[in-house]
Amino acid sequence: MSAYLIFTRERTLDAKDLAICWEKVRATFAGHDVKVLAAYGQHEDLEGSTTEGTVVAEFSSMEAAKAWYDSPAHREVRQHRINGAVYRGTLVAGI
Repeated sequence: MSAYLIFTRERTLDAKDLAICWEKVRATFAGHDVKVLAAYGQHEDLEGSTTEGTVVAEFSSMEAAKAWYDSPAHREVRQHRINGAVYRGTLVAGI
C-alpha cells in the first residue's frame, strides 16, 4: 500500500542551511522508490497556523518511506533541514 510523506515548513530559521538541504535532498532519493507529488507550489492554509510551504512524496509503502528517511544519505541532509527551519513531518498510509 502506498504511503505519503508530508513535510510542512512552519518557519524558516536559517535560509543558508535550508538552501543546502534543498540542493542535496534529490540525490538522497537514489535507490529509493519515491515520487515527489508536490513541492513548494502555490498553497492555501485552510485551517491552523500559516505555513511557508509543503512537500508531498509518495513511496510504495510505509517501510519504504522509513528506509529513505533513515538512510545515511538523508540523515546527513536532514540535519540541514532541521537547522534551517521548523518543519512538521507526517507519514500516512494510503487507502
